[in-house]
Amino acid sequence: MKPVSEMTFEEALTELEEVVRRLEAGGLTLEESLALYERGQALAAYCNRQLDQAELKVSQLSPDGTLLPLELG
Repeated sequence: MKPVSEMTFEEALTELEEVVRRLEAGGLTLEESLALYERGQALAAYCNRQLDQAELKVSQLSPDGTLLPLELG
């Protein structure tokens, strides 16, 4: 299994969708369910971080396509 930190957003999202599908289908042992749930949590957190970073970049873009300085706080 590929480490989450080495995945692209698309790979992580695809695997997350598969994790959800397997959990919803049932038929897993408790241990399998817990392992899948933990993997899903890690994948979801990674995807959320990637989306947050993309949103920050987009919000920094000016109409002419240059990056505006980041203003915190």
